[in-house]
Amino acid sequence: MSVAAETRRAVHEQPFVHEALRAGVINYTAAARFLDIGDAEPVAAALRRYAEALPDPETASREARVTMRSGIGPATDADPEDTVLAVGDSTFADGGSLTGVLATGAVDPAALGHVLSRFAVEAIEAEAAGVAGDALVVVVERRDAPDAVRTVENALSAVPVVGTPTD
Repeated sequence: MSVAAETRRAVHEQPFVHEALRAGVINYTAAARFLDIGDAEPVAAALRRYAEALPDPETASREARVTMRSGIGPATDADPEDTVLAVGDSTFADGGSLTGVLATGAVDPAALGHVLSRFAVEAIEAEAAGVAGDALVVVVERRDAPDAVRTVENALSAVPVVGTPTD
């Protein structure tokens, strides 16, 4: 495998490096050392060439209404009308001490990924999360709910546009 191909593979395994390359805010030599796939100079050169071929990052505001629903928790045999989120065998419904932050409108998995990335930066822990149709839900501890609502609103105001990576 060529240095260029190995570098692209390594970048695809580290999404934050890919985004930094797209944004033009990366030290190529430091990134080459971080990727640790060979001699730093040829890898840094491959990173420069790869970055030049990437499209500039774009963001789009998502039209979504953000609300919160307090008093939810893990549930078994929940009435479907009381269910806030169900993924696999886990269901969250009325009857607990958690809060669900619900965004309805133009949401999708990319928006959820961006929300969860912002949660990591803000040190907000999600107990559960999911997106389907026009609804996105993140379940958090009650004390984190106000910050979680603001974070979801801010995250949805500038979601990165997902495109096909350039090889």
